[in-house]
Amino acid sequence: MGLTSRSLLYAMAAVAVVCVGLTLWLWPRFAGRGPRAILGRLGSIVATQLTIVAALGLAVNANFQFYGSWHELLGLYDDAPEALGKWGDGGTAGPAGDPSKGLVQPSGPDGLDKVHGLPKGPPEMAGRVEAVRIVGKRTRAVDPAYVYLPPQYFQPQYARQRFPVIVALSGYPGGTFLLGQHLRLPQTAGRLIRAGRMQPTVIVMLRPTIAPPRDTQCVDVPGGPQAETFFARDVPDALRSHYRVGHDPGGWGVLGYSSGGSCALQLAMRHDRTYTSAAALSPDFKVSNDPTTGNLFGDGKDRVRRRQEHDLMWRLHHLPMPQVNVLVGTSRSGEKNYPAAREFLAAVKPPMKAEAIVLDHGSHNFATWRRELPAALEWMSRSLTFPEDVVGNS
Repeated sequence: MGLTSRSLLYAMAAVAVVCVGLTLWLWPRFAGRGPRAILGRLGSIVATQLTIVAALGLAVNANFQFYGSWHELLGLYDDAPEALGKWGDGGTAGPAGDPSKGLVQPSGPDGLDKVHGLPKGPPEMAGRVEAVRIVGKRTRAVDPAYVYLPPQYFQPQYARQRFPVIVALSGYPGGTFLLGQHLRLPQTAGRLIRAGRMQPTVIVMLRPTIAPPRDTQCVDVPGGPQAETFFARDVPDALRSHYRVGHDPGGWGVLGYSSGGSCALQLAMRHDRTYTSAAALSPDFKVSNDPTTGNLFGDGKDRVRRRQEHDLMWRLHHLPMPQVNVLVGTSRSGEKNYPAAREFLAAVKPPMKAEAIVLDHGSHNFATWRRELPAALEWMSRSLTFPEDVVGNS
């Protein structure tokens, strides 16, 4: 049974109920003072607690999709990028990590069938969300993705039209499911497009790590996962090869929350010829090593320089300003990044432009990010240029 399957959850819940019932039934027999009675009481308590915690953990994981498989939970892919080659889809689209089989490959639902409120009806009226796997041409890494295609994508009058694109990144350790179910990104974008408050845009939803359960932080790790190359070069190439999206950087933006927001800022400021706009909700402003990341910068002579260049405040003070637009979401109360956000925004100078969404109160959670999302999408829509090139033009 899969880690997120309902059958596993229901089975564990049943086991927990049985353990509670057995504990109640057997407890009088363990009322004595001898070793057998003491061990019986301890065993009953431990078994009951473990099964209840396991059932609750499975329920939370099924709802939030922190880990999508037993392999992710057990860390069997921690030696990426080589381990990424183990991923596959039963041969229907070729082995994962093989660009010759296509840079955008069809996949199973990857939780998409559990997301509520997705478009229903003919795609030319409602749009469509599809689940795919994106394969890196350079890195050979594979990342599952949801792709939202607006209704206009399917309408005859737009048949040769290319569309702007937003690459949306979840936090860590979450994934694409959270962008759909809890951030409600495609649902919100569809509502704004129907209301004329957002231009028709292709939205590609990804998780920010390419080597789960390791948090790769959109960094090219020396001798390890090349996450920055994947998001800055492989993902745009893959999307252009498969979807009618613009070729000019003016039509490309990146959005994220939490660590995905940190990645959004990093990608735009470090790769302004790929992404010209970034919306970051509750981001950090530098990349640091921690137990989930491992050593991101290596042990070579350039490790200090690499660490500095992933510190956005250091970049603002020591490197030329990139020609990008950024939006930062934060809260005066409830978000620990508020002082850093103020410092970052104050340090931005032309040609870079920065704006902010500042709530009076908002914690580091989806309730806050859902409040900020409509304004962030409208801002992104104003920042992106609708592509002028059409299909058939180079």
